[in-house]
Amino acid sequence: MTPTTAPVTRHRFTVEDYQRMAEAGILTEDDRVELIAGNVVDRGPIDVPHSGCVTALTDVLRELVGPRVSLHVQNPIRLGNDSMPRPDLALLERGRYQRRHPTPDDILLVIEVSDSSRDYDRNTKLPLYAAAGIREAWIVDLVAEVIERYTEPREGRYQQVARAGRGEAITSAVLPAIVVPVDDILP
Repeated sequence: MTPTTAPVTRHRFTVEDYQRMAEAGILTEDDRVELIAGNVVDRGPIDVPHSGCVTALTDVLRELVGPRVSLHVQNPIRLGNDSMPRPDLALLERGRYQRRHPTPDDILLVIEVSDSSRDYDRNTKLPLYAAAGIREAWIVDLVAEVIERYTEPREGRYQQVARAGRGEAITSAVLPAIVVPVDDILP
């Protein structure tokens, strides 16, 4: 007899599966995971430069947008039926999100702070945001000390990229009142 091998298939989770795992206690608030294209992805711990940058961004953005925009800090957003990433920051249309997670129609800007996660943020999350039609995404690259602004999502890619380094500022294309000096948020 010749041994046969069965094909290996992966089970892809839906947002509803993922939420049921949380309700059942399989996943907790302390778990650093997110649902990306049906896969539960483990995220590493947050180091001091990363958390400091998120705090600085939150402080700066709160001053710039005031009460007109909701700041969603390291909380999930719903992108279709199979993804619930947790961007470091999402700026949302003002509203109430106690009964549902924000969706692309609610999102004005997502921001990822990247150090050890640079490749993942650029090659996995950024295309996911573009495919969902999120109008603007920023990557704060702590290693290169730049902020990258991505706009004009089309066919899973952002068509326009702008960069600002130390001594410069970056302006949001969606919310022009947001002008962030790079030196104010980098460690």
